[in-house]
Amino acid sequence: TFRDANGVGLCDLPDAPRPAADTPAPPRFLPEFDNLLLSHADRTRVIPPEYWGRSWVGNLAHSTLLVDGFLAGVWKLEEDALVVEPFGRLTRAQRDEVTEEGARMLAVMHPGSSYDIRFGTVVREAP
Repeated sequence: TFRDANGVGLCDLPDAPRPAADTPAPPRFLPEFDNLLLSHADRTRVIPPEYWGRSWVGNLAHSTLLVDGFLAGVWKLEEDALVVEPFGRLTRAQRDEVTEEGARMLAVMHPGSSYDIRFGTVVREAP
């Protein structure tokens, strides 16, 4: 058993390998209603406080982007493009990694198809 920053017990295998705390996590595209973001009472390990509530509106959950293991934006697939909306500024290296991961995801989702990958607006404000 381990303890989180608040002293809450975390159960894990005691001899399981664990990466160093400063090991970067690659970007990941998660689908709508992904279990990681919706099923835990305490989501502080993946959702920064400033982004709380930005991945869903009412009962609509957006497809989300994780950068370095934390919620960093939302995404959607349009007819000809994967559109990524970061919630904050990404470094050039992070944008490149997001683009590369997006290309890998598209190759699995739509093999042989051609899509642009662009950064833009996914969540539109109500009129």
